[in-house]
Amino acid sequence: MKKLLSTLRDCLRANKPTVLVTVVASSGSTPRGTGARMLVGEDGHLMGTIGGGAVEYRSTQMAVQALKEKGSYTTAFKLTKDDVANLGMICGGDVTVFFQYVGGEREDVLRVVEAACEMCDVDEDAWLVTETTVESDWGMGVYSRSRGFVGLPNCPVGLEGILNAQTVKAEFADRRFYAEQFVTAGRAIIFGCGHVAQELGPVLSHLGFRVVALDDRPEFANSELFPTAEHVGLVDFSRISDTISITANDYVCIMTRGHAFDSEVEKQVLRTQAGYVGVMGSKHKKAAVEKLLREDGISQSDIERVCTPIGIDIKAQTPAELAISIAGEMITKRAERNGL
Repeated sequence: MKKLLSTLRDCLRANKPTVLVTVVASSGSTPRGTGARMLVGEDGHLMGTIGGGAVEYRSTQMAVQALKEKGSYTTAFKLTKDDVANLGMICGGDVTVFFQYVGGEREDVLRVVEAACEMCDVDEDAWLVTETTVESDWGMGVYSRSRGFVGLPNCPVGLEGILNAQTVKAEFADRRFYAEQFVTAGRAIIFGCGHVAQELGPVLSHLGFRVVALDDRPEFANSELFPTAEHVGLVDFSRISDTISITANDYVCIMTRGHAFDSEVEKQVLRTQAGYVGVMGSKHKKAAVEKLLREDGISQSDIERVCTPIGIDIKAQTPAELAISIAGEMITKRAERNGL
C-alpha cells in the first residue's frame, strides 16, 4: 500500500491524471478480496493488483477509458465459467470495483495522500476513508487517533467509530463511506541478523510488516543486509531495553547465533507485552529453555506465549524456506489479531 500511495503522490505532484481502482465488495472465490487496489495511468497499469486474470484485465481497460472520460463510477463483475477457469478458481464469485478518477489538479487529494505516506512511517493504526455518496464527486481522507482526520471536510461527528481492522462499506449520517486500514501498528523485531533473518526481513517488509533488525555484531547489524528494514542497529542481548521498547503491537522473532543468547533475549521479551514471540530452535531445545525460564521466574502462562520451533510446518530446510515458514505464522497471528 505504501508503494501505491507513493506512486499516486508522485503522479499528483507531476499533474498526471490516474485512476485508483478498488475492490469494494466481493463474494465467492474471487482472487483478491475487498480492499485490493491498483493504480492505472494513461499507458495502463502503474502499481498494485486486484488479483490478476479477467477482472484485472477488464478493469485496466475500463480505467484507461475512465481517464479519457474523467469519470468515477462503480462496476459489478459477475464471473463466468470461462473467467473462473482463467483465474484458476474452483468456483465463481462477484466483484464490485470502484474506479476513482484522480485528476492532477486535485490539491485536496494530494494533501491527503501526502499525509497517508507520512502515516505509513509511524507506528500507529491508520485508515484511508473514501466518501462515495456521489461517486462522481467522491471525497477522500485519512485518519489516525493522533492526527484525527486529514481531508473529508464536514466529516460527520463520530465517523471514526465505524473504523476497525476490516474493510468497511457503510452508510453513516445519510452518507456512504468506504474505509480500509492501511497501517497496522506494530513492528517485526528480529533479534539476530544471520542467514535466516536476512531472508526473512525482505519477505516481512513485502507483507507490510515494519522490520527492525538487531544484532550485537557490527558486521551483521548492517543496513546493506536489510535494505527494506525500517531500522538496523546494534544491541546488547543482555540489556535489550536499552535499545528498544517492545509493545503489545510488536512481533518478535528471536534467532541469535546461539542458544544462550536466544534464552537471554527470550527471558527479557517475555517480561514485555509483545503480541507475538517466535524463537528459532528444536523441540529438544524448547524443553531445556523452558526449564531455564521457570528458574528465572517466568510464569508458565508467559512461557506458553512462545511459538517454538518458530514458523509453520512446511518441512522447511533452507534459510529462504524457513523465512517463508515464519512469515506464514506471522500472517496468521496478524489476521487473528485483526479478527479474521
